[in-house]
Amino acid sequence: MLGGMFAGYDESCGEIIEKNGQKMKIFYGSSSSTSMNKHDGGVAGYRAPEGKTVEIPYKGPIKNTLLDIMGGLRSACSYVGAEKLKELPRQATFIRCRQQLNNIFGPPM
Repeated sequence: MLGGMFAGYDESCGEIIEKNGQKMKIFYGSSSSTSMNKHDGGVAGYRAPEGKTVEIPYKGPIKNTLLDIMGGLRSACSYVGAEKLKELPRQATFIRCRQQLNNIFGPPM
């Protein structure tokens, strides 16, 4: 479920292209028709593709982003008084959010 978050980095799959002088990376979800055509021989008759294929900016290596995420987790633990990640559910109140549409990557190609 983190594919979109990690898309665009060197370590993620996807072809790097150049568009209008900017490096872009092709990103597609595992339930997209692009994925099913590439890895499963097409979309099965009983299925419908759910994902989309988009071009996102190329982001380079992921190392600094992962360090930022880890820093954010450390901060969250310190805010709620959790010494370890597994203590977060007991130390904090989590609220479930159910957004139905992800507009982060814009319209499909």
